[in-house]
Amino acid sequence: MDRSERAEISLSREIAQLQRTLGESGRGIRSIATAESATAGRIADRLTDVAGASSYVTGGIVAYSNDAKMELLGVNSSTLSQFGAVSAEVAREMAEGGRHRLKADICVSDSGIAGPGGGTASKPVGLFYFATATPSNSRAYEFRFVGDRVSNKEAAVVAALTLLRDYLVECCETQE
Repeated sequence: MDRSERAEISLSREIAQLQRTLGESGRGIRSIATAESATAGRIADRLTDVAGASSYVTGGIVAYSNDAKMELLGVNSSTLSQFGAVSAEVAREMAEGGRHRLKADICVSDSGIAGPGGGTASKPVGLFYFATATPSNSRAYEFRFVGDRVSNKEAAVVAALTLLRDYLVECCETQE
């Protein structure tokens, strides 16, 4: 097991502990879903590496093509046309659609360019957008990774799990 896999499992365990804390306290976020493109299911895989994850992970949707994003997650064709698949706007619609379709309290999404090809001057290889969506809001985030295809995807998984963990920590702190 390499360093990034250990970090991901550690993050997954932290998320599981936060979920237990939220569940026991009766506050807010009790279920998690994923809506993935570039990571192709790796975020959901890492979340479910922790025993008992079935009590809070409702599921994940991998929507790699634009058609799948529209059909499975409800991303608007106009959003894809105007901003492109790799954009904050699409990541946000993916998270909102995943949360709604999988009936989760929070959904994390990703869309990015893992490489080695596919990048442009305005959207280079390593550019990823993530979003979290809850019933009350959605937030998008931009990250840029420098590496090969595999390392960019692994960095994206760590980033997504970190965003989830940070949101849950914030949720716990603000509701105490």
